[in-house]
Amino acid sequence: MPPWLGALYTEIRAYPVAPMSSSRIALISTGGTVEKTYDELEGVLHNSLSVLDVMLASLLLEGIEIVRVPLMNKDSQAMTDEDHTLIANTVGSMSAAHDGVIVVHGTDRLARTGDRIVEVLGTPRVPVVLTGAMRPYMLRNSDAQQNLTEALLAVQILDPGVYCVIHNKALRFPGVVKDYKRGTFHRVEAD
Repeated sequence: MPPWLGALYTEIRAYPVAPMSSSRIALISTGGTVEKTYDELEGVLHNSLSVLDVMLASLLLEGIEIVRVPLMNKDSQAMTDEDHTLIANTVGSMSAAHDGVIVVHGTDRLARTGDRIVEVLGTPRVPVVLTGAMRPYMLRNSDAQQNLTEALLAVQILDPGVYCVIHNKALRFPGVVKDYKRGTFHRVEAD
């Protein structure tokens, strides 16, 4: 070992890192593009089974405990006002018992659900992160894994509130909208 490396190693060992406490994160799945799978017989994408467990199994998740809440498996375009309220109420109950909440959601109605959560809960006591994907996880060029990974980090470091975390951005509700031309989300300021 070179002398400079030995000195660095000794210096690092002199400052032990305290063990991380485990965070409990509720992960509510509602369906959407992340969860779409290809049906070879019909030649179409469906929300027929969850791929979130496959995605989570591929990640190193030290220091967090994921509590899965499979609420529904719908294309967000098929969601009703009652669905948005159900998601908001579920977020409320999960935020009472967890250190953060992630909602995996279809992108077409994600902003509507985020706004509904704020209407129902105000500012929750923990960070609530909504995320989704523009392209299904099963496709080679999917953004699903990136967005889920970003959401898992963001829910641990953001202040209490409701956010859309997607494409390397954390956008606080209300005022989040989907940009259909650019295929992402942005915030609009109220007049």
